[in-house]
Order: sequence, then structure tokens, then C-alpha cells
Amino acid sequence: MLRTDKDLLVKGLKYIAYTVALMLSAPVVLYQAFKNEANPLFWPVVIVGGILAILAIGMGFYSIKVIMESLFGKKTSKD
Repeated sequence: MLRTDKDLLVKGLKYIAYTVALMLSAPVVLYQAFKNEANPLFWPVVIVGGILAILAIGMGFYSIKVIMESLFGKKTSKD
């Protein structure tokens, strides 16, 4: 019978909340950067927006992994 690790599930849901925050902030930062292309801080803001977008993707995969581990347990190798 499968048991859900509730502490790990809460941790995964917190990571999902961080992921949603990153998913909302990255496009806003990139939009503001491309709206002000003449600004001297254009490239640093584009780089920050790109890093936020990459972090959102990475956090998305990691949070799904944590939630799967909480629902189905840790994957063990049979060596």
C-alpha cells in the first residue's frame, strides 16, 4: 500500500509556489527590458530575465520530482 510523505508533499507544493512566482516574474522582467531597448541597462536586465526564466524551468522539473517522490517513494535501484 502506498503512503504519501506529507512533509515532502508540502515541500513540493512550496517549490511549486516558487516556480509560479518565477514564471510570472521572468516574462515581466523580459518585457520591461525589451520595452526600453535604448536604456544602457538593457543587456543586464535581459540577462536577469533569462536567468529567471531558466530557473523557472529548472524549479518546475525539480518541484514535480519532489512531489512524485512524496507520492510514490524514492526510486531504488535493484543492483
